[in-house]
Amino acid sequence: MAHGHEIAASIISARPAPHVSYRYGAAAAAALAEPGTLAALSFGAEALPPSDDPRALRIRLQPFDAPAPVEVWQVGTPVEHGRDGALCWAAGGGWLYASIELDEREHGGPEASAAAAYAALRRFVGGRDERHVLRLWNYLGGINQGEADAERYRRFCQGRAQGMGDFFANGFPAATAIGHRETAPWLQVYLLACDRPGTAVENPRQVSAWRYPRQYGPTPPSFTRAMVLPDRDALAISGTAAVVGHASVHADDLDAQLEETLANLSALLASASMPAGFGAHSPLKVYVRHRADVSRVRDFMQRRLPGVPALLLHGDICRSELLMEIDGWRYA
Repeated sequence: MAHGHEIAASIISARPAPHVSYRYGAAAAAALAEPGTLAALSFGAEALPPSDDPRALRIRLQPFDAPAPVEVWQVGTPVEHGRDGALCWAAGGGWLYASIELDEREHGGPEASAAAAYAALRRFVGGRDERHVLRLWNYLGGINQGEADAERYRRFCQGRAQGMGDFFANGFPAATAIGHRETAPWLQVYLLACDRPGTAVENPRQVSAWRYPRQYGPTPPSFTRAMVLPDRDALAISGTAAVVGHASVHADDLDAQLEETLANLSALLASASMPAGFGAHSPLKVYVRHRADVSRVRDFMQRRLPGVPALLLHGDICRSELLMEIDGWRYA
């Protein structure tokens, strides 16, 4: 009898990973009307009709391909959604999406804006059952502007640490930080959380980000390289680039950076005990610094990762010497 109760409990506690896909045209427009939609993310110019729905977020990165898809997150249960001040949220099936957009001009720059955004997310998520943050995305303007510790990315890292406090004392989530090219200094942060913790994954080829030496700023980046979702059915991959140990490699060599990034992605899959390679159901985002590099990046992706849905976006990487970065999902 006890064994039967254990099986029942495991079934009840199951939280299948949200299904993340890229949709185009009518399928994208229909997403918000579907009961299991947790989030619908469009890119650049509105790919979705304007909406007050808190699940709809326009990411301030321009896609290189048109028409741009909508990234849709779906769970297998009905979803509730709402707003809490500047914060938007949706929840269902043990999963939580939350986002916040702040104009830095109203908050005193990148450090204060990051502190305010993360403090708001910490307060909201900390009061919910879905309090385990598994994945975060951060998009801010002019990420490489400023010298040494005055660089906007380093100031963002300091503000993020101030805002999160000890919320991630038991381990950091997977994360991405990319610079957008819009003139207005908007900070966008959004996340995926669950009512159960995931399993953090590090890359044996790299120093853990929170252990970076002082040369990268007074506050090291606060993320893990990837996160296995609670049912071990998906891997959320952080922004991954040509970094070995803690150092950027292959400066000004796009082809070599692409190969090194793929080696790092392969190492993450092995560390997470995932089968090698990516497939048609594992969507990736590829952030490319220079528009002139797009055709070579696209050719690389088609040649080395054939059939993998890849969204190419115009974005600045957090280190000025890095030309591209990849993040995304690997489903088991």
